[in-house]
Formats: sequence, structure tokens, C-alpha cells
Amino acid sequence: MSQMSLFSADTEDPVIDDLAGLLAGQGQSVHTNLGARVSIVLGAQWRADEIAADIMATGLDAQTLISDEGSPIARTEANPRITALHRRWSSGAVKAVPEGWTPSARALRLWVLASGRFDGPHYVLGLDPSAPETHAPLSTALMRVGIAPTLIGVRGSQPALRVSGRKRLTRLAETVGTQPDDAPDGVWPGV
Repeated sequence: MSQMSLFSADTEDPVIDDLAGLLAGQGQSVHTNLGARVSIVLGAQWRADEIAADIMATGLDAQTLISDEGSPIARTEANPRITALHRRWSSGAVKAVPEGWTPSARALRLWVLASGRFDGPHYVLGLDPSAPETHAPLSTALMRVGIAPTLIGVRGSQPALRVSGRKRLTRLAETVGTQPDDAPDGVWPGV
């Protein structure tokens, strides 16, 4: 029988800053006249539905759409309450990891929802291929929460952080909490 971690996403209240977990992956933020918006193109509809539910848990409205290429999208409403997050994660027109950023348990859960998957015995968190300058700072951010990853695929189209070893995988699984009901078997972190 496993015991829930005191630092699990299951025990934290959702806040807008948790949406940084989407920006750690391939998510994007834009500023509009109505405030900022965070959106992310995903590989599966269950991921979009879960992310939209997490967005709504922060008190924001969310939408799921389908891109012109047929991929699911989850996005927030445009809202001035997201503007501070957008500014922290932007350097001019380029996505940038805020200095010293440490992912909350819920931000890490959103990152896993956005792009987490198993690769053999390893667990992989996807990175944004169009923002290579974020890769090293995101690796350091994971180290701050006790999960030392390896940066992989930096020259390809699917850069990622690979988590290996029983201790690190257990730490990741405890942090991100319970597997969503709609997640297929073998996608959610666990050992």
C-alpha cells in the first residue's frame, strides 16, 4: 500500500502559476488586449481534456479545440490574471524560464499531462523544440525538486528530459499524484 506524499499535486490547491508546467513543455503564452492566454497543442484528446479541467480548477475558463493539422489544443481564456505569468516566461518575443524557477507539484503534473511518456524503463518529459534556450534551465529546475534528469534529443525534433532510476521515478510519481481516469495504461509515471 502506498502513502500519498505531503508534497503531491493531489494535496495542493490549483493556482494560475501552475500553468508554467505547460510552458515548460511545448506550451505558448501570448498577450492580447484582454490579457494573456496560455495554449498547448497536444498528442491526444485525453491530455487536452485533463489540462482543460486543471485550467478551470484555477478559476479560469478553458477551451479544447482541434488544430488545422488535427491535433487537440487546450487553452485558457485571455485574462489579465495570466499576464504576470506571461511576462515571467517571456524575454521579448522569446519563451524564457524565469530565473530560479522551481516547478510546484501541480506545475509538474501539468507538464506530465502535456508531454510525459515512458521510453522503455525511463520517463520522458517533452521540451519545446522551438525554445532550445529553455532546455538547460528546465533540467536545473527539475533538480531543485529532487529529480535529476538527462537532457536528450537536443539535435532532433523531440528534445526531452529523461528521468531514470527507481528513486527518481518514485519521486516523480509521488509528486504528480494520481493518474487521471482517462489516461491510458503505461503513460503515467510510476515504478
